[in-house]
Amino acid sequence: MQDNYDAFSDEEDVISSSSEFVDDTDTDDSTGSEVESSQGEELGLNDQVPASGEAQIEGDFERLVQNIRTAGDVSSADVLQREWDFRIEDQDAVFRDDLREASGIGRRKKKNRERRVGPVLSHQVRALIGEGNQAYVDSNLAEAIRVMQEVIRIESRAIPAWTVLAQCYEDKNEPQKALQLRIMAAHLRHDAEEWERLAGQSRALGFNQQALYCYTKLYSLDPTNVDALWDRASLAKEMNDLRTARHSLLAILKRFSHDITVITELRPILIELSDFALCASLYQGAFEHNQALFPLGHALDPSLPGSPPGFGFLELLVLADLYNTMNEYDRAIDTIRKGCRWLQGRAAQKFWDVCEDDREYDLPREEGSDIVQRAGDVQPGYYPLDINARHRLAVSRIKMGDAEEGKIHANVVLVQDVLDYAALFGEIADAYFELDMYADAGPIYEILGADPVTSSLYVLLQVATCRKMQGDLREASEVYKQVVDADPSNNDAKMKLAELYEIMDEPRKALELVYQVIDARKRRPAQPEGTVPEPSAQQGASLFEEKAHIRQKGKPATKQGRLTLAELKGLEEQREKEVLLGYKRIEELWPSILSEDCSDQIEREWMLEAEKMVEMFRETRNLFLTTRHHDFRGMFPRRRRQNETDEERMASRLELIERDKHLRRSKDDVQQQERVDSFRGVSFENWLRLFMQYSFILTKRGEYELGDEVLRHILLSNAYRSKEKQVTIRLAIITCAIAVENYAVPVEQCRKLINAYQFNNEPMRVLLSSLASGLRSTDSFISSTLQKHMLREVRLSDGGVKMPELLKWNNSSQRYHLAVVKSPDDDDVTKGADALEDEAEEGGDVADTTSDKKPLRLPTKNNPMPVTLYGQLCLAAKSYQSAIFYLLHAYDYCPEDPMICLCLGLSSLGRAMQRQSDNRSHLIAQGMAFLSQYRTIRRQAGEHVLPEIEFNFGRAFQQLGLHSLAVTHYEKALQLVQDRDDDDVSVAREAAYNLSLIYVTTGAIPLAEALYRRWLSI
Repeated sequence: MQDNYDAFSDEEDVISSSSEFVDDTDTDDSTGSEVESSQGEELGLNDQVPASGEAQIEGDFERLVQNIRTAGDVSSADVLQREWDFRIEDQDAVFRDDLREASGIGRRKKKNRERRVGPVLSHQVRALIGEGNQAYVDSNLAEAIRVMQEVIRIESRAIPAWTVLAQCYEDKNEPQKALQLRIMAAHLRHDAEEWERLAGQSRALGFNQQALYCYTKLYSLDPTNVDALWDRASLAKEMNDLRTARHSLLAILKRFSHDITVITELRPILIELSDFALCASLYQGAFEHNQALFPLGHALDPSLPGSPPGFGFLELLVLADLYNTMNEYDRAIDTIRKGCRWLQGRAAQKFWDVCEDDREYDLPREEGSDIVQRAGDVQPGYYPLDINARHRLAVSRIKMGDAEEGKIHANVVLVQDVLDYAALFGEIADAYFELDMYADAGPIYEILGADPVTSSLYVLLQVATCRKMQGDLREASEVYKQVVDADPSNNDAKMKLAELYEIMDEPRKALELVYQVIDARKRRPAQPEGTVPEPSAQQGASLFEEKAHIRQKGKPATKQGRLTLAELKGLEEQREKEVLLGYKRIEELWPSILSEDCSDQIEREWMLEAEKMVEMFRETRNLFLTTRHHDFRGMFPRRRRQNETDEERMASRLELIERDKHLRRSKDDVQQQERVDSFRGVSFENWLRLFMQYSFILTKRGEYELGDEVLRHILLSNAYRSKEKQVTIRLAIITCAIAVENYAVPVEQCRKLINAYQFNNEPMRVLLSSLASGLRSTDSFISSTLQKHMLREVRLSDGGVKMPELLKWNNSSQRYHLAVVKSPDDDDVTKGADALEDEAEEGGDVADTTSDKKPLRLPTKNNPMPVTLYGQLCLAAKSYQSAIFYLLHAYDYCPEDPMICLCLGLSSLGRAMQRQSDNRSHLIAQGMAFLSQYRTIRRQAGEHVLPEIEFNFGRAFQQLGLHSLAVTHYEKALQLVQDRDDDDVSVAREAAYNLSLIYVTTGAIPLAEALYRRWLSI
């Protein structure tokens, strides 16, 4: 009895709980967890206390009478029902104590209660009892009832009073009340047979909860009465109270360890409760027990006379199926191999265990099978193996990834008659399908679909899916047509067929199917939330609240149609499989998308699959929480306990006080452990790559607005809070905008990057490269918002070096801000507008600000980059005097930069050309000096930059009107490019165009035409 106790020690003491049979439809998870925790505490007791079931039953009686003593009518069903519904919850511990005593396991909880015997009745009570008996003999039932109620009021433990009162109601043809009163009297008699009789009467009247209670009291009085537990289990099973049935059967199993009959009865209950681990442990324990009884193996055949009952072939298959269900494929294979060897009487041949394959059960050569070549010294055994066991081996091998070995067994199964083994065919096909082996799964599904007996809508849908995944879209659509024709209400098949039509560029057919689905859903009647059955007339006559089980078997009750956590997890698993299937198809099609000869059909299919995944991601609320400073922690995040929250708060306080690096590193490690890096089986890196690819293709197809919307939405996701991910998404937005020449977007996004990376030159380089050339890019470059933004950056950069005390760190924006010092000349309106603009710019940045709490290190040297950029802004806006001012500052910071020298030269020449200039000659000389400095520095880069230098000098002389000098430099630039050995034209086309303008202006038309033919023709 004891050797299998460990397999279900956690379940044994919950045989019966009043919370389970008082109201089995309203129990919740919290109640169940409390009951189980209390049972676990009781199991820890070791000393034994003598059981006293009779005393406890009498205690129940006393509590009941004490509660209803003030009631006017002792037999009132409402009073009894109310009181017993309240006290029934105390019976669970009593029943568990009786089970412990009967099984010899565990310890009863100590009860400081002594057994009470019936009191000695007083003369008054005895006289009243005699008076009541005489009234009953005289058939004066009303008087007898009145007298016996008075007796019960004086002395509630007077057994004759309850008995006569029950008989009176029996004679009045009120059997329900009579049964209640007999149950009250049974508490005082302690007669097991009477409790059994009362249980049968309650069950016959339909009072199932009351019958369960009677069986509980019967078992407490007679622990050897296993029939009571069996009747209790069968009744609970009829009531669909699976937990009570499970507990009762487990109690029987403790007295009759490894009994196959009990385990077989328990198996469907555990499977319905999804308790596969316990079911597998029971079967495994029975298997090991029978192996111990027959160490060398024993051919157990129940059909043979004299064969001992025990663990047989059917139980072996059940155990293998349980392991396959729990994804423990190694144990399933081990069970089939060792179990069949043991059933064949070959348990001593343990040398087969060293073989990783299943050569022990290879088919003999004379059966016409293909010869399987096996490596190693051990030769195949050619032992017989039932087709059902071979099927289990095939499924286990395929699902664990050993497809070659699995195919050997699968091929043996697939040569059988499909009508006899249709279920085995389907499971093998499903195993292939789960591993994306569509080429192997498809033919099996087609075999099943070819016969009307084995065909079904599921099989046809699987056939269509396999063909679709293999690229046979036309054949897949034909199969979907068959499904729709067979079941016009199957909207899923219609939608899948519409997707195929869309891929095959047949939008009319697809749209027609979609309209049919929409119309069908509109016409679908609203489903009622469920009707509550009216209480029957007999329910009030039971001591317990008898509630009908209106929910379906195995489905827990839900409130207002809400899904339970288990159902939500099942739905999430299904969606994860769909995502993985779609993403695999996207990966397979992507190389074809990149090729130059990509067909429109492939591109449409890729876009359709990508759109489904993108929209699924965007519609998931857990990925777009309002609290943006928390990472994505999964679809079902673990809630932190109160002590964990307190610990983290304390750690945060210590970090603020002491700035201890070790504590901060520990906190970051905890946050890293809670962070989830994937969603529905696909990593966030791959999701981001998919978003960018999808947006790029949309932009390429002329749907830039949709692509930009997707990328901007992803910016708000909690999965992409880190600065690196934010930069990647913003660069993708900039790329799409540049493709459609919407240069206002690169300016906007680059400003965000400059805000996020203060005192860093890389965002400014991104801005300049995004606005390389062109009129539209120049208009965006000289926008007033960018000018104000860059001026603030120049002030911050300069203040960080010269007046660092004026810079204040803002922890929320993770930036330094310049403290406002108001002077009499300040314009309050302007300052207010600038401050609002600063807040608006910083408000759009939602990157992770928790990863870097320390303030940035202030610059210690002057940075020429922001000053140069602002000078170039002024230069492009033709504000040459301001440009010269800021560019001279940049020249002081970095005099060896050729770009600064070139910009200073252009600014000086531009200022010299303006009418407001009063020192034109000086500015021209200054400009040429800076150009000469530019040439000196730029030449150090190599000869490949000489055409650029000559072009810039030619452009300067052309602006001054010195066309002869300009022509010399332009021609020299063209000659340098023409003398090159490579195909790089450098600035040759620009030089040829400018030179042609000079030729046309001076009347040299033939020279200009020669330039057109040589350099400017396509």
